[in-house]
Amino acid sequence: MGRLRKRLCGCITKKDVYPMEPENQRRTAAQPLNLVLKPVQRAVQDGEAVSLAQQVSYDQFRRAISYMRVSVTDKCNLRCVYCMPEEGLPWIKNADILTYDEIERLVRAFAPWGLQKVRITGGEPLVRPHTAELVARLKVVPGIRDISLSTNGVLLADQAEALAKAGLNRVNISLDTLRPDRFKEIARRDGLDKVMAGIDAAIAWNFQPIKINVVAMRGFNDDELLDLARLSIEREVHIRFIEVMPVEENLELEKEAHISADEILYRLLELGEFQPVPGPAGNGPARYFQLPGAKGTVGVISPMSHNYCDKCNRVRLTANGGLRLCLFGDNEIDLRTPLRTGASLADLGDIFKAALKIKPERHYLGIGKTASTMRAFSQVGG
Repeated sequence: MGRLRKRLCGCITKKDVYPMEPENQRRTAAQPLNLVLKPVQRAVQDGEAVSLAQQVSYDQFRRAISYMRVSVTDKCNLRCVYCMPEEGLPWIKNADILTYDEIERLVRAFAPWGLQKVRITGGEPLVRPHTAELVARLKVVPGIRDISLSTNGVLLADQAEALAKAGLNRVNISLDTLRPDRFKEIARRDGLDKVMAGIDAAIAWNFQPIKINVVAMRGFNDDELLDLARLSIEREVHIRFIEVMPVEENLELEKEAHISADEILYRLLELGEFQPVPGPAGNGPARYFQLPGAKGTVGVISPMSHNYCDKCNRVRLTANGGLRLCLFGDNEIDLRTPLRTGASLADLGDIFKAALKIKPERHYLGIGKTASTMRAFSQVGG
């Protein structure tokens, strides 16, 4: 497949494709830099109001970390083939799952050090009761200016009103097919009608932006790429095609089903020329384009074929209180223990800052080859 070039006119056409050799993770790890933090005027004490004048925390590669994905559960009501085994996994014990009080406490501890955006994830976050309550609590934390949600959409129609009233800004919804029979094949559960109702509810409640995540898989749904992209023409939604990524439970599937972002874009050209555009607000690495006359956009996320780790701005909080520094690495800091043994907000903030010193430069994934012991995306919130 070819690499897409952007002509001076800005349009992308099939003439803009030229041959290339496969990209084989050519970058090498750079020498780490010393962690640099702006000076703190004084430690934040429990019960104090936090100033909106946040510090900025950098990792050792000078990336500003401002975004945290917060997993509230490892459970899910679907069993997508690329995400987790059909029989599920050994679930985290309820006693080990962070409470909403504990999650709020961590966000309050990290916000003075540059945390501005929080995404609530799972598993499937909406299977945990009272997700809207957590949204409302995080929304008022000083310094937090954006709360978003990643969901498979099955339960969204029933909860969209409560989430909107709680202050949720935007949603990402998974949708890998428009065919009910294929939905059951990929998700190993029924539910396409509920997902589509969830998308309609997100539009009705004016979440902005609404991003539709499609894991593109050869032999599963690659014959629907054009139909899925067309959703962006009539609806103000942003369709993002994601290269399937390897975890221990999907290595053979990932190897056989991988489609590069370049191939996806090439195939979308059947819909006509499209323009590169800045894309909607958010935290992610997608490249966005707009089809002629479309209300929304299409995008590609290419963790396998085009490494974007140099722009990483995030960390992840697992449901049982691990601060995971890279989705595809095993660097994880235990936060549950200090939370439950009396750590102050200042103590927790110090742990956050220290953790950034060991955030890796990049992942080391390959086609059919993982780079961590993670069995399934549901374990870390994706």
